[in-house]
Amino acid sequence: MGKEDFETTPNDLEQGLEKRKYSVGEILRERGVSRRDFLKFCSAVTAAMALPASFAPRVAEALDEVKRPPLVWMEFQDCAGDTEALLRAANPTVGEIVLDILSVDYHETIMAAAGHQAEAALEKTVNDYKGKYLCVVEGSIPMKDGGIYGCVGGKSHLDRARQVCGNAAATVAVGTCASYGGIAAAVPNPTGAVGVKEAVPGATVINLPGCPVNADNLTATIVHYLVFGKIPALDGHGRPLFAYGKRIHDNCERRPHFDAGQYVEHWGDDGHRRGFCLYKVGCKGPATFHNCPTQRYNEKTSWPVGAGHPCAGCSEPAFWDTMGPMYKRLPNVPGFGIEHTADKIGIGVAAGAAAAFAVHGVLNAVRKDKEPSDETREG
Repeated sequence: MGKEDFETTPNDLEQGLEKRKYSVGEILRERGVSRRDFLKFCSAVTAAMALPASFAPRVAEALDEVKRPPLVWMEFQDCAGDTEALLRAANPTVGEIVLDILSVDYHETIMAAAGHQAEAALEKTVNDYKGKYLCVVEGSIPMKDGGIYGCVGGKSHLDRARQVCGNAAATVAVGTCASYGGIAAAVPNPTGAVGVKEAVPGATVINLPGCPVNADNLTATIVHYLVFGKIPALDGHGRPLFAYGKRIHDNCERRPHFDAGQYVEHWGDDGHRRGFCLYKVGCKGPATFHNCPTQRYNEKTSWPVGAGHPCAGCSEPAFWDTMGPMYKRLPNVPGFGIEHTADKIGIGVAAGAAAAFAVHGVLNAVRKDKEPSDETREG
């Protein structure tokens, strides 16, 4: 599927406004989606939301009745990696997301409209559907110097975020940059980059960190909102528990090797070829909460650890500073080693491990902040 297959035009937007009075189920039937495929989609999304399979009929029934919500997708300081993840969504495909489930009124990357036409579409949605539309944000928001380091349509990212996110029913921050500032916020953070919630404290924000976001988690989050009429239960970092409630280490396919003390010692060694645990070469899975091992990427075919690369901890706040260096193991913590599996670690030891990781991150960030700049080195 190419961009032209789902690119929106001004006429599409007008048709989208008309079709909002129809339910998701009616739109799907109009587009020739079979009941069988619809139910398969509902089952897959139910699984992604970590709900029992018995909930699938309820999801189907709700989507049969619920009206398509308007949605705007904002891009700030980003690499467009989350949009790329969306374009490669397999369940549902991006075409189904754009044409069937959602009414995407604004997305700079895929909309045909530009300039004043594009801005008019955004303003219309914000004004006409205040408190009713959904917003997806990709990229961090620069706060330093009044937010001058990024602007669209003559407005700074900060002003635009306050306007659009502040008036949305809910905002989904996709990717680590939108959630917590990401790489742009790493020391020394020259633009004062922050996540959506910090930039717009009063907004209802759901964080879906990861580099990039898993499109299945985005779909599940939106379907949860449509089905239950509220945002999903969140953890202390604003992440849905269904996707971030367990550590990567707990569901990792290499976990048996960790328990057996079988580690990759060096890249390309026999242990690496045999799929041993990557803990000693930098895997941050024991300190990272995400459903990568179960949801996976690329039509659920693989994920970084499955492909032989250690988890970088990218779904954690300030990961670039706290989880680095990427290919160095986490600090030694008493009780967290091959003599104790993760299941046997007591609450006190687990808390101690978390504290050690936190101290490691702070010291690492301070070290980076004190490193001489390139200009100083050259001088």
